[in-house]
Amino acid sequence: MIHIEHLYKRIGSTSILSDVSLHITKGEVVGLLGPNGAGKSTLMKVLTGLWRAEQGRVEVCGVDVLSNPDAVHPHIGYLPEQNPLYADMYVREYLTFIARVRCSARATGSALGAKSPSIEQLINLVGLTPQANKRIRELSKGYKQRVGLAAAMIGDPEVLILDEPTTGLDPNQLEDIRALIRDLGKHHTVILSTHILQEVKAICSRVVIIDHGQIRLDRPLDDIPDLDAAFKSATASA
Repeated sequence: MIHIEHLYKRIGSTSILSDVSLHITKGEVVGLLGPNGAGKSTLMKVLTGLWRAEQGRVEVCGVDVLSNPDAVHPHIGYLPEQNPLYADMYVREYLTFIARVRCSARATGSALGAKSPSIEQLINLVGLTPQANKRIRELSKGYKQRVGLAAAMIGDPEVLILDEPTTGLDPNQLEDIRALIRDLGKHHTVILSTHILQEVKAICSRVVIIDHGQIRLDRPLDDIPDLDAAFKSATASA
């Protein structure tokens, strides 16, 4: 599903990722855990084809991302840390617009292909039905995140890449979004970046700890008796 081998990425003279290798199989929910500035967002941007890497191999759903970044886009749904939304558009209008952009006008609220959910199904799936006719700027942070998740799911991509999806949410919104991501993980491969250990405990089946651009630990969550201690140990040696 996802194969990363000996990946290096620099920005100017600064090394952001150094010899990163990672393999993720279909159906896994992987928590990419690390402190701020560890390289999590950079790795996600390379996976989506938004940023080029200087060296290494990145393959997603059989696509060589480094040599053909545009070809990976249909396979990936991406929610960046700064959720890009058109605040003056209505929820249903915005999702329909994104569907037209992403799927070359194949959908206007109906099916996005033989097996893809419709806009109305996505709205219902992420719990936005009461807000569907509201402008995005009228929504709370939690509901804006739901709009971003719905947009990421348009076209039913195999892989969902979610960069700090719960940042800034209040406790009630936090649990709702975590529950939604857990449900999404039943039918998609999910990579979730966070610096919050509780987030990984609540959502993920596997944890990858990254610090200073290098993977320090990669293990199923059930095999880690004390994630807090493992995190401290993995990042203390950096």
